[in-house]
Amino acid sequence: MGSLLFVMRIFLFLVLACNLLQAQPHFRVNQVGYLPQDQKVAVVFSKTPLQGKVSLVEAGTAKVLLHAKLNSVTHGNWGTFEHYYEVDFSKVTKAGTYYLQLGEVKSSVFPINTKAYTGIPETLLRFMRQQRCGYNPELDVFCHQKDGYSFYGPMKDTTFVDATGGWHDAGDQLKYLITSSYATAHMLKTYELYPDRFEVANGIPDILDEAKWGLDWLLKIHPDPKSLIHQVADDRDHAGYKMPDADNSDYGWGANSYRTAYFATGEPQGLGKYKSSATGVANLAGRCAAAFALAAKLWKYDADFAARCALAAKSVYALGREKEGYQQGNSVKAPYRYNESTWNDDMEWGAAELYRLTGEEAYLAQAKQYAVQSNTEDSWTVKDTTDHYRLYPFVNVGHFVLHGLVDRAFQKKLEGYYEDGIKYTLARGKKNPFKIGVPFLWCSNNFASSLAAQLILFEKMTGSKKYNAFLLAQRDWLLGKNPWGTSMYSGIPEGGEFPREVHTSLYALKKLEVPGGLVDGPVYASIYNNLIGIHLLLPDEFAEFQNQHVVYHDDLGDYSTNEPTMDGTAGSLLMMAHFLHN
Repeated sequence: MGSLLFVMRIFLFLVLACNLLQAQPHFRVNQVGYLPQDQKVAVVFSKTPLQGKVSLVEAGTAKVLLHAKLNSVTHGNWGTFEHYYEVDFSKVTKAGTYYLQLGEVKSSVFPINTKAYTGIPETLLRFMRQQRCGYNPELDVFCHQKDGYSFYGPMKDTTFVDATGGWHDAGDQLKYLITSSYATAHMLKTYELYPDRFEVANGIPDILDEAKWGLDWLLKIHPDPKSLIHQVADDRDHAGYKMPDADNSDYGWGANSYRTAYFATGEPQGLGKYKSSATGVANLAGRCAAAFALAAKLWKYDADFAARCALAAKSVYALGREKEGYQQGNSVKAPYRYNESTWNDDMEWGAAELYRLTGEEAYLAQAKQYAVQSNTEDSWTVKDTTDHYRLYPFVNVGHFVLHGLVDRAFQKKLEGYYEDGIKYTLARGKKNPFKIGVPFLWCSNNFASSLAAQLILFEKMTGSKKYNAFLLAQRDWLLGKNPWGTSMYSGIPEGGEFPREVHTSLYALKKLEVPGGLVDGPVYASIYNNLIGIHLLLPDEFAEFQNQHVVYHDDLGDYSTNEPTMDGTAGSLLMMAHFLHN
């Protein structure tokens, strides 16, 4: 009888312990922190109902500054958790370091401070430097000095053309004009909007220094008015992990040797059974024209370089006019490639920047025409799904640039284009506790940072901050206010929860952690489960927080959610600069 009573007591103890464990709340906050005037809202969730008030506690003194209510979220849950709450501590503006506490459970520590984002843009730029091809300052090595042998060019195939330089695209070592043109133009536009928010190491702001690395490559691969190289290397690169200066991929001329340099023709391409679709080159030409025109205006350090950029802006834009349509990426081994199929948005941006540079009315008329043709058809923000990179880039900067050049009636039209996407994603965000507005397609984090950029540009266009809370929700999602409680940028914030087991050769071979890279981010399980070659190398540390629809893994083996991308990182600079207060 005594032994039975003992067993029953143990059973009751285990049941109680299980119930207590299920009742344990999980806090989700922006780990980088909040500006004093921000709306500051954390999410708390649990498997059982929560009661009481949440304390905002000063980390250094344990002083409680606020007892905040648990506001029940009724518009959706996530995974196995049934009970979600918001905790609003916006009224606290005092600078300091804090945590939230309910019972014995505490959130991660975060600052409230005007300097919360100090150093973040520079960290992103460090990652960009790590992606450099040619001379890599992070590794202090030279790589891919034989880029490349021509294909589809005006010369005989396998003629050497100098396509050295540029950036490696992601964890792999390919180079794409599709992403590099956007990254370069985005950095230049970010500097133009926020010129006082970047460090200066050699007389040139760091962001312009990195943008010039891109510009030098863009100039090199547009060697004459009729030629444009759109890709160097292909998925034959995917031959296991390797250091960039010891590249074992073989394109037919031995390991660590010549790589393919594909010229943009505006026609389908492919050296294997997988052929791209292509109808023109205007997507590439428009973005390059925008980058060159911006450089011509901004480059006060070298008049000859600025003049070269001005000429290149005109010639590459003319190439886009001649071959309207889109060029896609090329693959050989697998069907995965950049499937971009929009171009009006790019030509709008290029034409608007050229009008600002030259004052020639033809460019303005063409920019307006392209804007109307682009409208919302080129935007992912009004769609529930799309193919990988089909609607690229993920924010139409051309609408913002053109807005400052046209009459009020046309301005309202452009504002409406942006607002259509904002309203659509806002409605989507109301269906989950985190108010995240993006579909969880491959590279969903790029969508989130681009949506944040669109919201920022809308504020600048209209002077209205009516969507500011939605903007903050997208930013906070990327920095830890998400189901997994992790920042989506490697190494940010220092000492926080962020991607460590990133899908890169540098981590796989050297355990080298380079901060600042934006990883692809969560994807629909339907995408994850159907991709080739994914296998987790470690037990899933976030298993409790996954759901049957969307997954994220901090795991070297998951290239779909944990591979940092060059263009996603560059595309975050505008958002980060916006929140950096000097």
